[in-house]
Amino acid sequence: MSNASKKYTFIDLFAGIGGFHTALHSLGAKCVFASEFDKNARISYEANYKDVEPALFQKDKNGKYLFFNEDINDVDPSGIPNFDICCGGFPCQPFSVAGLRKGFEDTRGTLFFNIANIVREKIKAGYPPRVLFLENVRGLKNHDKGKTLQVILATLEELGYGYSYEVLNAKYFGVPQNRERLFIIAWYKELVNIDSFKFPYGIAKDGSTIYEKDKVKDNSLLTKVSDIFEPSDITRNFTISDRMWEGHKTRKERNKKNGKGFGYSLFNGDSIYSSTISARYWKDGSEILIDQSDKGLNPRTLTPVEAGRLQGYRIIGGGWERQECSDNQNYNDSNPEYKIVVSKKEAYRQFGNSVAVPVIKRIAEEIIKQLM
Repeated sequence: MSNASKKYTFIDLFAGIGGFHTALHSLGAKCVFASEFDKNARISYEANYKDVEPALFQKDKNGKYLFFNEDINDVDPSGIPNFDICCGGFPCQPFSVAGLRKGFEDTRGTLFFNIANIVREKIKAGYPPRVLFLENVRGLKNHDKGKTLQVILATLEELGYGYSYEVLNAKYFGVPQNRERLFIIAWYKELVNIDSFKFPYGIAKDGSTIYEKDKVKDNSLLTKVSDIFEPSDITRNFTISDRMWEGHKTRKERNKKNGKGFGYSLFNGDSIYSSTISARYWKDGSEILIDQSDKGLNPRTLTPVEAGRLQGYRIIGGGWERQECSDNQNYNDSNPEYKIVVSKKEAYRQFGNSVAVPVIKRIAEEIIKQLM
């Protein structure tokens, strides 16, 4: 049986709204356990995955979820079904490093410890997870003078895993967003005999994967911010007020004088990418404002639908301003439709916190090819 047609299982930790789930499910993998603390993210997660993975949302006779955990600190690893791949976009926290022995014990009291502990208990029980697929902010590399990453890698080693890590940018994977994230791929050395993992750096214009870092800039898929636009009869309702626009301009000027911060960022439909969307986007949208001066209007924020598309989710919303965009590789009907079921504010927060799905999908394809 080829790797691609085997049925792999995965767990989805710090699951958010399920960017890892969307990507791995599209490759035929089955989610057997998920954990997410935020109540609104849980609502979005269940609404979008309960039809594709009903077993994940089973409850016991007291109405408690069996496999959709709320607080990872309460998890008993023996209650988690065995799995091949552990996915986790874990928060970046410092470790209180005691002395020189950097490793598992130093991670206690952090959320990364929960990942390491689940893996350790599965190894003890004779079911070592084959691959760990971890994501974090780019800053993890230098966090606490590099100590944080050092402890994570030492812990992986201690558990018997080889690893490779790399910073990848979503703008080379067909989404018009400049979003850098650190990925750590680890494999259980007793099961997988390789020296390093070959990362995908982007998607070429013909849809193939680019493996050379130096080729990605000139050869990746062309993108435009307008790839994500809903029609203008919808977007004009997101025009910011005169007062807010004046506030943005004043703040930018002041920051410039004080030499700190950047203030707002303005893009138009022809910009090849926007800046990184973050969880605070709902507050004032300042990191990505869309210029409407050609219509004689103040700038606008992205709609929640556009914010989701910026992360590679296929959201139908009110349709597309440029109809041909609905047929590109991220938004065509080979991708599952993602439904927004929460308030505008929560939708922005959730998309700002999400992974960029096309990046996760390409890495997952390589995991299946190289490590399974």
